[in-house]
Amino acid sequence: MFSVTVRDHMMIAHSFQGEVFGPAQRLHGATFVVDATFRRGDLDVDGVVVDIGRATEQLRAVLGELTYRNLDDEPEFAGVNTTTEVLARTVADRLAARVHAGELGVGAAGLTGISVTLHESHVAWASYERSL
Repeated sequence: MFSVTVRDHMMIAHSFQGEVFGPAQRLHGATFVVDATFRRGDLDVDGVVVDIGRATEQLRAVLGELTYRNLDDEPEFAGVNTTTEVLARTVADRLAARVHAGELGVGAAGLTGISVTLHESHVAWASYERSL
């Protein structure tokens, strides 16, 4: 299995519902380093997994839909705890939609999976992996 990973970051504000979250129930900010890994069993005709430039552009576009926002105010997250895990899935699903729409180029048609990791800090992160 081959893979290529691109990296960016996002800054959001949010709060959580539920005693398990303790003080994080109050509004707080988070800065995530975001890794998006694209996978395929074999390289395309150009010898690559995916065009790194396009993958970087699309990751930046997806994160741009979330960054500098209070996620508590976003209708799609109403009643949802926007945990690191939930946000990793959100980013992966949005990237998958862009792959299917052809926004990563024709060579991306051979991709078989995406994994997204959100790093909360140097000691804690969460990932979500999905098939394409």
